[in-house]
Amino acid sequence: MSSPRIVRGPLPEAEISAVRGLLTRAEAHDGVGPLSEQFREALSAPDGRHVLSDHGYAGIVVPPAGGAAAVEAVVDPEHRGRGEGGRLVAAALGEARKAGGAAPQLWAHGDLAAAAGLAANLQLDRVRELLQLRRTVPPGTPGAVPLPPLPERDDVVLRTYAGPADDTEILRVNNAAFDWHPEQGGWERRQIDDRTSSEWFDPEGLFLAFDAGDPDCLLGFHWTKVHSADETGDVPLGEVYVVAVDPAAQGRGLGSFLTLAGLNHLADQGLSEVELYVEGDNVAALTTYRRLGFRPYAVDVAYR
Repeated sequence: MSSPRIVRGPLPEAEISAVRGLLTRAEAHDGVGPLSEQFREALSAPDGRHVLSDHGYAGIVVPPAGGAAAVEAVVDPEHRGRGEGGRLVAAALGEARKAGGAAPQLWAHGDLAAAAGLAANLQLDRVRELLQLRRTVPPGTPGAVPLPPLPERDDVVLRTYAGPADDTEILRVNNAAFDWHPEQGGWERRQIDDRTSSEWFDPEGLFLAFDAGDPDCLLGFHWTKVHSADETGDVPLGEVYVVAVDPAAQGRGLGSFLTLAGLNHLADQGLSEVELYVEGDNVAALTTYRRLGFRPYAVDVAYR
């Protein structure tokens, strides 16, 4: 078996196609996708870093603000149990340390026993949990808990995305709200541009809450997303993609207000289910989402 091979920069199209085929086989076998959206997009990124083995792939992503890199990896289900995963991940963690300058994180989606065993063999510690929550949404969904009506507010002006002129305020609020977050914090204009130029982007699904007394001051936003049936392999799935509230506007109930605005929008699209991701130790966010009817669905784990 050959040693893992490191590639810096975008992968050639033929290798991207091969990796995507590998991801499809792994997801069918494991019941969960092995790479997150950020890592799938990085396959063709000009600053991408990749490690390839005979039957596996590992991606490396450095947060926009710098700091510790993250690794996600997958081995073809038909070739597991032969030590290839351990060699692949060890090589990727070594490359990630060079890229990020600090101890990298290895993400495992679905909290699978095989991933936990590999982490133990590499003497990695479990350091983060990312919870996936879901709820059904009306109308016409059997057993769905009705969404509460969106309250009328005199202190807030709610509208949807009007174009690039909104980007500066979105960027400001995002980075203020997530200054503690290794992936979501430290965004630059490129992160906004990548998303607003994506095929899935819908300006009517990006809700902005402005202060009624200062119409130029963005208080918070809720960015929704819809995953097509082709992506899910089943039916379309809505997502509470990003909810961000300016720390200076905390305590005004904006998180619940914005989340509810987006949920009603997703329900109006005819979706039957909505997902979101939240840090396992984010008590305030978990409380808000549980009150809105979200329940645990899956867990992703980071090892270091």
